[in-house]
This record gives sequence, C-alpha cells and structure tokens, in this order.
Amino acid sequence: MSESPPHALMRPGIALPFVLVALIWGSTWYVITGQIAGVPAHWSIAYRFALATPAMFLLALVMRRKLAMPGRAHRLALTMGLFQFCGNFTFVYMSELHLTSGIVALMIGMMMVPNAILGKIWLDQPVTRRFIGGSAIALAGLALLLVNEARVAPLEGSVALGATLALVAMLSASVANVIQAGPAGKDVPLVTLLGWAMLYGTVIDVVLALALAGPPVIPPDAAYWMGTTWLALAGSVTTFPIYYGLVRKLGAGRAAYNGVLVVVIAMVISTVLEGYRWTPLAIGGAALAMMGLVVALRARQVAPVKTVPAPVGE
Repeated sequence: MSESPPHALMRPGIALPFVLVALIWGSTWYVITGQIAGVPAHWSIAYRFALATPAMFLLALVMRRKLAMPGRAHRLALTMGLFQFCGNFTFVYMSELHLTSGIVALMIGMMMVPNAILGKIWLDQPVTRRFIGGSAIALAGLALLLVNEARVAPLEGSVALGATLALVAMLSASVANVIQAGPAGKDVPLVTLLGWAMLYGTVIDVVLALALAGPPVIPPDAAYWMGTTWLALAGSVTTFPIYYGLVRKLGAGRAAYNGVLVVVIAMVISTVLEGYRWTPLAIGGAALAMMGLVVALRARQVAPVKTVPAPVGE
C-alpha cells in the first residue's frame, strides 16, 4: 500500500480525524496519572477495557458489522489483545508511576523505530538511511530528556525503571501493529476485530490483576470513574477505529505523523498540569527528539507496516 501525497493531510476528511485523534490521545497521558493514584494500575486497565469492550461491540452493531469471525481472525485478536490491550497498557501505566506523562508519551512516540525494524524482519519492508539518521537524532534527544528527568525526578521515582517499562510498552504495541498486517484480519470489519481483541485483552487484564494486585479495588471517587470513562470511550473506542482508518488511507508512514502531534499536546499538558520544568537540557532534548521524529517520518516513502485492506462495505 503506497502512501498518499503530503497534501492529502490537508483534506478535511483526513485533517479533522487526524487532529481529533491527536487531541484525544494527547490528553489520555495525563488522565492516566489519576488512574494510578491509590488504585492498582492492573485494575485500572481492566476497568478501562471492561467498559470499552461492550462499547466497541455496540459500535459494530450500530455500523451493521458482523460480529462473527473465522478462527484465524480470533487467533489474531487474541494476540492483539495480549500485546496491545494488555501488555502495552500495563507497562504504560506502570511507567507513569516513575516518569511524567509527557516523557512517557515521547518514548511511546518513538514506536516507529521498532515498527521499521520488525517490518523489515517480518514483512521485508525497506529502511532508508535517512530514517536511521532521523531515528538516531530522536534517540539522542530522548536520552537528554531522560537525563534531565533523572536530575529533577522525586526520590521515590526511578527514571531507569520508568524508561525500561515505557520501552517494553513501546515494543509490545509495535508487535501488535505488525501482526495485524497479516491476512487473518483482512476479511473482517475493523471494529469487529478490535472488539474481540479488547475482549480477549480484558480477560487477560483481569486475570493479571487478580494474580498481581489481589481482589478488585473499587474507588468511590467520581473523578476516577470519569477518567476511566474518558479513557475507555474517547481514548479507545473512538480513536482506534479512526486511527486505523487513517492508516488505511494514508499509509502507516504518514499516519505516524499523528504521534508527533500527540507528543506535543502531551508535553504541553504535562507542563501546565504536572509542573514539568523546562530546563535548557530538556528544551534541547525535546527539540532534538521532535526534529528526529520528523526527519525519520519524512524519510519513509512506503508504509513500514503493511496495512490490512478495508473489508467490502466498511
């Protein structure tokens, strides 16, 4: 699937959903911080997708999509549930126990690097020298941000542990992105595939929460459940179908520009609401990271991960 020309990003049918997804995902990083204050992260994730799953199936019914899938599509959904809706989010939530939300968002924004590597290994997609150079610049900027974070982080936090958890989260999401490129999902509606993937992910999340965090913790705070609802309905049910729709229209390379805008929004929110301190080291690191992201993304002339064609009628 080749990428559409750059001016396609300016079309209202693409620009509006592009910005909408970035605004929502940019806000979710900060909302997550309220989900891990006093409630085990594992249960917060389970609650999020326990709410998102029936909403995704309801969306499929409203869109008149079939809920039945063949066996191989269920195996794909199970794997996506494990890596995307359990692994990725588990490590993201745990990472935010140690790092500010904007830094975690920036690290996840580097997912294009493992995407390209796994795409090369599994799908034989090319990786250009310019992409490698841009990625190196972005990684250097990220290193500066982590050094700054280590200098200003509270004593109870561990920057090294937070960075490691965010790295694992990024790799888990990247695996999910790549495996969806197989033929198993091409004959099923996207919302149906996502619904089943969320269902399998929720089951795994609940089992993991019971094993690692014990019995469910039900917070009485209304703000907590408002945040959970936002993450489930806006941050998951609304955005995932829209984003993968953009991937199908633009190709994975240009759709990944969304990640750059998400990082900008997340860092602004972190500055305003978390008191993130912009030292000269942080400013230099952020500038390098953003410049590297743009250079690497502009280097891609083909999608780094083959996308699943939209089913007939979707």
